[in-house]
Amino acid sequence: MTAITSTAYSRDLGDELRRLREKFTGLTGHAFAEQLGWDPSKVSNIEKGKARASEIDLVQYLMTCGRDSNHFEAFRERYQHAFDPYVLIVPDNLRTLAMAEAQAQKIISFDVLSVPGLIQIPEYARALLESGRKMPADVEKSFRWRMDRQAIMRRPNRPECFFYVHELALQLRVGDDRIMEEQYLRMLFHTHMLRIVPMSAGPGPIRMSPRMLISFEKLVPLAYSETDMARVFAHDGAAIADSREFFKWLDAIALDEGQSRSLLASYVSGLRKDSHDPQAELA
Repeated sequence: MTAITSTAYSRDLGDELRRLREKFTGLTGHAFAEQLGWDPSKVSNIEKGKARASEIDLVQYLMTCGRDSNHFEAFRERYQHAFDPYVLIVPDNLRTLAMAEAQAQKIISFDVLSVPGLIQIPEYARALLESGRKMPADVEKSFRWRMDRQAIMRRPNRPECFFYVHELALQLRVGDDRIMEEQYLRMLFHTHMLRIVPMSAGPGPIRMSPRMLISFEKLVPLAYSETDMARVFAHDGAAIADSREFFKWLDAIALDEGQSRSLLASYVSGLRKDSHDPQAELA
């Protein structure tokens, strides 16, 4: 077992091992280590994703948890990439990102076509998810995960959050006017810091994919991006540096916080004005 820098994915898979231990053995980490003949620190480091377990380590760990060879092969297939500087994960894997956000000290994000997931109101989130191709059961799973992720925003020691949102996300109607108004108000009054990238900034920002830069107190930063086909987790130094430069660029072209709130307020006023306009009568 060689101790190396942990990644968001190694911490997620390590936590998965911990949950298996607790569920199938009921043993503490120390007692489990005794069962395996390991030093307790070895169990702790593997479960925290701070050290890579060898194949023999994984066999011993999983078999002690009562798992069969099929479970081992499936887990090994994922685990072999756990410490890679770049990891691509299927879109329905929601734990790795949620766990990274929960450990974060600072989160900077950029979204083009939708409100960031951490500040979506429930009605907006559900309408957005239902507008895609997901089956109802998958919509419900994604919705619950999205709402659960927002618990970090209510913690007394919550991460410092900066949200950059393109004006297109304000213009794209999700649900009805009431939902949009409540979502605008949520962004206006209940976020840490929100900056709007205006339409006048040109086509450059529109071409960028949603992304996040997540910083931790004692861990390597994480650069994250996503599409409808994959989630990308990068701990590589070049990716981190590029993300920092990207957000410096956004800082230069986005409206400041006061201007952003004024623009949001104008969208609220526009909805309220439209709702009071007399409707044209049918001939």
